[in-house]
This record gives sequence, structure tokens and C-alpha cells, in this order.
Amino acid sequence: MQVLVRDNNVDQAMKALKKKLQREGVFREMKLRNFYEKPSEKRAREKAEAIRRARKLARKRAQREAGIVTAKK
Repeated sequence: MQVLVRDNNVDQAMKALKKKLQREGVFREMKLRNFYEKPSEKRAREKAEAIRRARKLARKRAQREAGIVTAKK
């Protein structure tokens, strides 16, 4: 991963790098790998995350549909 430093502005480059790492989930993965996670705990966590994502997506879809319905009237 590369970040360009323009005009010796290291702070801006660090900010860009941090944003890229955050977007790719590197910090989250580091946090998860800090301690051993049993396979059963990992499965439970991943299942809970999937449920959370599905609920969020359904909520967004419902909100979008409600917005479209009110916009047509």
C-alpha cells in the first residue's frame, strides 16, 4: 500500500494512510488477532455480524421504499 507525501506534508499522508487501512479493515483485523479466538466463538461472531448486516440492509431497503412511496404521492 502506498501513500504519496506531497510538499513534505507527512501529516496529510498519515491521515490518508490511516483512512485506507481503516477502509480495508486492517485495524479491526489486528484487534481480532490480538488474542486467540476459539473456532466456535469465531463462528458465533461471524453469524452475528451477518445477521446485523442483513438487518441493516433490510432497514435501508424499507426506508428507501418508504421514501419512494411518499415521493410518488
